[in-house]
Amino acid sequence: MDIALVVGIVIAAVGILGGYMIEGGAIGGLINVPGFMIVLVGTMGAVFMSFPLEQILGTPKASMAAMFNKVTVHGNHMAAELVTMADKARKEGLLSLEEEAGKVEDGFARKALMLMIDGTDPDALRSIMEIDIDSLARRHRENAKVFETAGGLAPTLGVLGAVMGLITVLSNLGGDTAALGHGIATAFVATFYGVGFANVICLPIAEKLKYRSTEERVVREMILEGVLSIQSGDNPRIVKEKLEAFLAPGQRSRGDAEGGEMAAAA
Repeated sequence: MDIALVVGIVIAAVGILGGYMIEGGAIGGLINVPGFMIVLVGTMGAVFMSFPLEQILGTPKASMAAMFNKVTVHGNHMAAELVTMADKARKEGLLSLEEEAGKVEDGFARKALMLMIDGTDPDALRSIMEIDIDSLARRHRENAKVFETAGGLAPTLGVLGAVMGLITVLSNLGGDTAALGHGIATAFVATFYGVGFANVICLPIAEKLKYRSTEERVVREMILEGVLSIQSGDNPRIVKEKLEAFLAPGQRSRGDAEGGEMAAAA
């Protein structure tokens, strides 16, 4: 589980509901089934009209990727593995890596290594793998766009729910004043649902998906650079320096991390 997600949900709940209760509001006053249906079901319908069905069906999987910290490959582990391969390749040749490449869990890295071992031209190898990287980034952008669209539509559906509630209230004018006030308050709950759903759920998930996409793209670019360095016969030390430049200081070997922190402090 992504700890930041859990902490964020707790902080948002405390801030929103806590502030509401401090002002004298009751949690029961926020429960409104018609408003919930207008906002949630209405937003879902509008999103279905905005995207192809296959894109919508992939949304639950994308949301799970945002909610849970599912890292397909750890950059520091992959960097260490590539440095080891670079050392072996210099001593025994590229063909000696065939067995190790076949055991690599990450599909992108395995594909790049196999293309290298098969003698693919470096420019062609880079072109093929960059297409792979761009395709992944495009899919991630599309997943994030679904949540961004929902985040843009939900507040408007909330206003629509409030207007519909007010129509009902105004059509019954002349009755009990307390009941009238209660009806108006209930109508505005739909707006609360719309704004809350957009800003606490949809838009944060979209941003999380973008972050995950950037994170995975950096790792894949690092893998590609490492494979091309191995193919060109670079010294393992050079390969290590290249790959660790892609990593955050905390993920690098101890000496490099300390050097990065000292440089930042200077």
